[in-house]
Amino acid sequence: MVAGLARRFGDLDVAEDATAEAFLAAAERWPREGVPPNPGGWLATTASRKAIDRLRRESQRDARQRAARLVNDDIPAGPAGPVEDDRLRLIFTCCHPVLGMEARVALTLRLLGGLTVAEIARAFLVPESAMARRITRAKAKIREAGVPYRAPTDDDVRARLAGVLAVVCLIFNEGYLAGDGDDPIRADLTGQAIRLGRLLRVLLPDDGEVAGLLALMLLIEARGPARVSRTGELVTLGEQDRGLWDHDLVAEGHALIRERIAAVSAGASAGRFQLLAAINAVHTSGVTEWSTIVALYSRLMLLDPSPIVRLNRAVAVAEVDGPGAGLTEIDRLDGVLDGYHAFHAARADLLRRLGRGGEARSAYDRAIDLAGNPAERAYLTRRRDGLGE
Repeated sequence: MVAGLARRFGDLDVAEDATAEAFLAAAERWPREGVPPNPGGWLATTASRKAIDRLRRESQRDARQRAARLVNDDIPAGPAGPVEDDRLRLIFTCCHPVLGMEARVALTLRLLGGLTVAEIARAFLVPESAMARRITRAKAKIREAGVPYRAPTDDDVRARLAGVLAVVCLIFNEGYLAGDGDDPIRADLTGQAIRLGRLLRVLLPDDGEVAGLLALMLLIEARGPARVSRTGELVTLGEQDRGLWDHDLVAEGHALIRERIAAVSAGASAGRFQLLAAINAVHTSGVTEWSTIVALYSRLMLLDPSPIVRLNRAVAVAEVDGPGAGLTEIDRLDGVLDGYHAFHAARADLLRRLGRGGEARSAYDRAIDLAGNPAERAYLTRRRDGLGE
C-alpha cells in the first residue's frame, strides 16, 4: 500500500506518514465501530485521503509563512482613513450607497449593531419575515455588485453619514426600551450608541445632525434611572422622579442644543435629529411647555411626515387642546400603525381620559399583546386594570 501511494503522489515520506495515520485511525475506530467489510479497501481509501490532506497542507505552508510575516511585519500599516475606531469604520463601510437607505441600515444593524432580525423588523414596523428577506437581498446585492472592502474616505464619510446616524439611533432605541427579552433597558446598547455618537462628534464637530443625535441620546439616557420602578414597571415622563435623573448628562445635552440654536439663528438648517433633541430638551427643562412641543413636531413633520412623528404630535396636541382633539389626530392613523403597540397605548390613554372605558380596555388589550418590553406591559396592564368595570 505504501508503494502504491508513493507512485500516486510521488513522495515516499508522504505515503509512509499517510499509511501510519490510516492504521492509527483504524486502531481507534474499529474497536468501537467494528471491522469494515473490506478492511484493505478502507485502509487504502483512508490513507489516500490523509496523503491528499498532507500535500494540501504542505502546499499552503509557504502562503502561511508569508501571511505570518505580514502579521509580524514591522512596516507601519497603511492609513485607516479618517475614521479611527474599528467598529465605527465598519459601520461606514457597510453603509454602502449601492444599497437603498433602509437596506443598508438594516444590514448594518444585523452585522454590527448586535440586533436580531426581529428587533430590526420592529424598528422598521414590518413583519420579521419581510425584514429577513430584505437583509438577504441586501447581502446578495453586495455580492453581485462586487463591493470591495476598503476604509472609508473623507468623501465616503459625508456621503454615508445619514445611514450611519440612522444605525446609531436605532441601536440606541432598541436599548433604552428593549423590544423583547426580560430586561426592559439594555445599557450595553445605549452605551455603545452613545460611544459611537461621541466618536462621530469628534470626527465631525461642525455637523448639526451629529450634535443633534448625540444630544438626543444623552437627554433620553439621563432619564434612565427614573424610567423603570423598583417593581419593574415603566414610569412615564410626567410621573418620573426628576431627582433620579443624571443631571450631568442633561447639562451636556442642553449645551449641545444651545450650540445648535445659535447655529440655526446664524442661518444653519435644523435637521431631524436636532428637532428631536430640541423636543427632549423641552421635556427636561422644568415644566414641559406642550405648545412648544406641538410647534416642534409640526416643524419636524415638514422633514419627516412619518406615521410615528404624526402619532407623537397627536399626543402633544392632546396636552394642549384636550384628549378629544388628540384622539381625532390619532384615529387618522388607524390601519397605518395597527401593529405598533404605542399607537394602541396612546389611544387607550385618551379614551380613558374621555371616560370611554370599554373602548379603552380593548385598546389596552391590543397594546399589551403587541408590547415586547416587560416594563411597558406591566404599566399598560395596571392602567387597564384600573379602569374598573
